[in-house]
Amino acid sequence: MPERLAEMLLDLWTPLIILWITLPSCIYMAPMNQSQVLMNGSRLELSRLSEEQRILNRSKRGWVWNQMFVLEEFSGPEPILVGRLHTDLDPGSKKIKYILSGDGAGTIFQINDITGDIHAIKRLDREEKAEYTLTAQAVDWETNKPLEPPSEFIIKVQDINDNAPEFLNGPYHATVPEMSILGTSVTNVTATDADDPVYGNSAKLVYSILEGQPYFSIEPETAIIKTALPNMDREAKEEYLVVIQAKDMGGHSGGLSGTTTLTVTLTDVNDNPPKFAQSLYHFSVPEDVVLGTAIGRVKANDQDIGENAQSSYDIIDGDGTALFEVTSDAQAQDGVIRLRKPLDFETKKSYTLKVEAANVHTDPRFSSRGPFKDTATVKIVVEDADEPPVFSSPTYLLEVHENAALNSVIGQVTARDPDITSSPIRFSIDRHTDLERQFNINADDGKITLATPLDRELSVWHNITIIATEIRNHSQISRVPVAIKVLDVNDNAPEFASEYEAFLCENGKPGQVIQTVSAMDKDDPKNGHYFLYSLLPEMVNNPNFTIKKNEDNSLSILAKHNGFNRQKQEVYLLPIIISDSGNPPLSSTSTLTIRVCGCSSDGVVQSCNVEAYVLPIGLSMGALIAILACIILLLVIVVLFVTLRRHKNEPLIIKDDEDVRENIIRYDDEGGGEEDTEAFDIATLQNPDGINGFLPRKDIKPDLQFMPRKGVVRRNNTEFCLKRKSVQNKGFDEPRGPGNKRK
Repeated sequence: MPERLAEMLLDLWTPLIILWITLPSCIYMAPMNQSQVLMNGSRLELSRLSEEQRILNRSKRGWVWNQMFVLEEFSGPEPILVGRLHTDLDPGSKKIKYILSGDGAGTIFQINDITGDIHAIKRLDREEKAEYTLTAQAVDWETNKPLEPPSEFIIKVQDINDNAPEFLNGPYHATVPEMSILGTSVTNVTATDADDPVYGNSAKLVYSILEGQPYFSIEPETAIIKTALPNMDREAKEEYLVVIQAKDMGGHSGGLSGTTTLTVTLTDVNDNPPKFAQSLYHFSVPEDVVLGTAIGRVKANDQDIGENAQSSYDIIDGDGTALFEVTSDAQAQDGVIRLRKPLDFETKKSYTLKVEAANVHTDPRFSSRGPFKDTATVKIVVEDADEPPVFSSPTYLLEVHENAALNSVIGQVTARDPDITSSPIRFSIDRHTDLERQFNINADDGKITLATPLDRELSVWHNITIIATEIRNHSQISRVPVAIKVLDVNDNAPEFASEYEAFLCENGKPGQVIQTVSAMDKDDPKNGHYFLYSLLPEMVNNPNFTIKKNEDNSLSILAKHNGFNRQKQEVYLLPIIISDSGNPPLSSTSTLTIRVCGCSSDGVVQSCNVEAYVLPIGLSMGALIAILACIILLLVIVVLFVTLRRHKNEPLIIKDDEDVRENIIRYDDEGGGEEDTEAFDIATLQNPDGINGFLPRKDIKPDLQFMPRKGVVRRNNTEFCLKRKSVQNKGFDEPRGPGNKRK
């Protein structure tokens, strides 16, 4: 019965398939070994020729035969018949055998070698393999020789709707701004169907929303998802779940479907203004709080998130705008109120501020909803605190003359306790700023007095620190700097600015300026220094020098005449009185030393001291040079004498090859000269080796005594020159013969 059903289905589909194949393909093709293959029981006609007459000829074919079809997923108790091959060479005597080879031959497709029927023995899946290429051939049953060339044909697996659509990238996530208009595109999704997209409607998909309405809609064919409601509010609902279905067969009944989910998140826009949680805030702060301290926080809530919720805070009104400020905390999104200036409970005990919070980023699309800002009132109460004393001035400047009397009052500082319950104040000096204890202060009234004398020339400024302490609470103290300037009094007389020494030329001219001097005064008069110069009363009519005051407050000393002679007087002392312009004026006497010197014709000083000591002896320059020459000559003689003395200690050098014993004579007696022949034994002189049996060694320097005199002894026409030298002499005179030649 299943086989019969298969044959009926095959008979039903075969004409349609043949028509579909043949209509568009009416072309001429080369015959396949003079045979034509018919499908599903058609006869394969073959023009029989003898082997020797078999020739390939071109014949006309009106349809394409080489495709067969089989339905996928077909299952039954018997194999399904795909097609049948037959040739006219087969007379029905069963002498022809059909052979099938190629894709799936023997495993998927099987041929009846007698009838040529092709069956599919396995269940086929088009999605795994859509077509198979096979080769058919007719051979002799007994010899297996081909009766015709092999023919290739294709078996296509015909698709059925056996695959449901799938969303490979699901589940999906998408975002869309809140308050979007109707029809705003959100995203699109895509499903795939493994069925054949070109055959039937198995892969034709239609999309729809199963869940997520009425908020979103989907285009059936393109799967573009859009908003279906306008002005969806994120603050009301932020996230939506949409279930999407894709159905094949064009959405008709009987089609397969697949689903996926899409999560749509509404993104925030700035559509909500900030709003203070309360309209009135209360804070309290001690009056001694440090500047910059945070005394309270205010917060305006915003239903938006991120930068849309950022707000800036400002003080827009109130009686404390100069004392307080508000800053925005970006992390906490609140406003921090801080102190800008010191508070004073005794002056003002409370303040009222009006604080505004406004969105930093605004969206003009929602400007019609009103201003995106809000205000709140802040009341700040100042609490009383025990404050330290307050000086009447942040600094003090005092002046005192350097000749002020000890214990005199030079100034006063004052301080008070700013608290309502005022405490008495005691004053003291920080001795670290007055190590020499030059000042004292009255502990009760703050009067500063002088303890030691002052000297402006040593120190002009004195900087001390005064401490004020509350008697009832010693921990409450304040400090104030006090600068004391020492004023000058005329207590120093002027004097020369340096130690001057003037030089006067003997050939100077009358009225010539010898020296210009200036004065200095350690005092510091308000109008500057102005000095008066004068000579001593007894020297007003000084015959040699006079003085002249210059415009630059200096003094010039001039010579009254010429012809000064340093042989007569070498040094002149000129006392000068210098007076200042103080009240009362002070003066001092400074003495200028003037030396007479020899100068060149152009006034350049050449000699002041050396000749002054030599010339009074009465020697001229020539005599002085002669004396110096004699001294130098004596020094040369002394040097030569010392050199000769050194030569006496050097070893004796023998200039001849004779034995040293023949040339060195030891004796202690002085001779009588050339005629004194009895004083010496000439034989002894000629043979000194015989004296006392002493034989000097050549490797040792002989030890000779100094000869008391020198003499010449003549004997046998031979001269001996005897010199008084030590053994260490470098040279020794050898005897000379009549011919005045050395032996």
